[in-house]
Amino acid sequence: MSCRMSLRNKRIAILNDSTKYGRLTIMQQPIVHTYSLGELYTERKEKGDPSLPILTVSIHAGVSEGELDEDKLGKKVKRIADKTQYKTARKGDLVFNMMRAWQGAIGVVRSDGLVSPAYIVAKPNEKIWPEYMDYCMKTPRMIHAIHRQSYGVTDFRLRLYWDSFTHITCQLPPLPEQQKIAAILSTQDKVIELKEKLLAQKQQQKKYLMQQLLTGKKRLSGFNEKWRFAKLENVSKYSASAASFKTYESHLGCGPYPVYDASGCFGNIDFYENEQPYISIVKDGAGAGRVALCKEKSSTIGTLGCIFANDIDLLYLFYCMSAVDFQIYSNGSTIPHVYYKDYKNMVLYLPCELEQKAIVEILSAADHEIDLLQKSIEAEKQKKKALMQLLLT
Repeated sequence: MSCRMSLRNKRIAILNDSTKYGRLTIMQQPIVHTYSLGELYTERKEKGDPSLPILTVSIHAGVSEGELDEDKLGKKVKRIADKTQYKTARKGDLVFNMMRAWQGAIGVVRSDGLVSPAYIVAKPNEKIWPEYMDYCMKTPRMIHAIHRQSYGVTDFRLRLYWDSFTHITCQLPPLPEQQKIAAILSTQDKVIELKEKLLAQKQQQKKYLMQQLLTGKKRLSGFNEKWRFAKLENVSKYSASAASFKTYESHLGCGPYPVYDASGCFGNIDFYENEQPYISIVKDGAGAGRVALCKEKSSTIGTLGCIFANDIDLLYLFYCMSAVDFQIYSNGSTIPHVYYKDYKNMVLYLPCELEQKAIVEILSAADHEIDLLQKSIEAEKQKKKALMQLLLT
C-alpha cells in the first residue's frame, strides 16, 4: 500500500511541475473513469479523397506524418492506383492495422490522409485528447488487451475487428490531465528525436572521414611519405572455424574466454581457438559481410570468418573493411554468402605504420562520440518508458 502511495505521489509531483511542463494542479485522489473503446470512438468510413497523401502505420513508428517514397515502403507494399479505394483518416483519428495491431501497429493521425482499406479508422469523441491515446495504446497493458481481443488460428492470422476493438477497456483521467501527460511524453520524444538527428550527423561525419582518410584524399599534418597499395590477402591471414553452437554449448559459463557468432559474443567458455585479436566477418545470411572486432583468446562458430592482421595495424584494417560494401562480393539468391576467395584480392591503401595509427586515433575518437550518444539515447528511451509506466498506469 505504501509503495502504491509513493508511486502516486511521484506521479502527482511530475504532473504538477510547472517549471518543465506548464501549470496544472492534480488532485491527490485523481478522478479516473473506465471506458470501453466503443464509448470513446466511432468507426469512420469515409471514402478516400484523392487530394490527400497515403499514410502508413508501422509497429515501431505508428502513423507516418506524410506519404512515404516507394523505395521506403519496400517491394511487398503495393499502392492502389485509384485513391478513392482508400479510407480517409482525419487528424486525431486512431488508425490500426487489423493484422498487426496486437504487435503495436496502431497510432493517431497527425494530419489528414489516406490509409489502406485493410485498416480501421476510429473517430474520437470529446472525452479524448488524441495525443494522450497515442501513448496510451502503446502501453503493455493495452497491447495485451488488443492481443486478447484479436482472433485467428495462429498469431500471424490474428485480426482485430471493429466489434472486438469496441470491447477493450481503458482508464481515462480528466481531459486537462490527459493534455498534461501527452505534453510531458511529447517533450521526452523531442529530446530523443534531437539526439537521434545528432547521432545521424555524427555517423555521416565519420563516414566522410573514412572516405577521405582511408584513401589518402586527405592527408594528416606531418605525414608526407608516399602510400603503397596491397591486396588484402598479402597483409592478413584468414581462417574459419568448423565449430557450431553445439561445440561450445556444454562449456558455456565455464570460463573467461568469449565465443562469437554473427550477433556478437554469446557467452564465455573455458578454452579458446584464437590467441590474437582479429576481425570477424559474417559469411552467410542477412548479415553477410558485416565485420566486427574480436578480442584475443576467443573463439568463433562456423558462420564467421576470421581475419588476422599481418604487416598492417589491426584497427586500421578494421576501418578499411568497415568501409567496404561486401554486397558486391555476395553470392546466393536465397541465402547470401560472402566468401574470402571472392574478396581476398581487394586493394587497400596503406600509409606508413605511424600514419595508420594516427588515422585510427581520429576514427576511434569519432566512434567514442557515437557510442556515448547511443548510450545517451538509450537512457532517454528508458526515461520515457519509466514516465509512461508512471503516468499511464
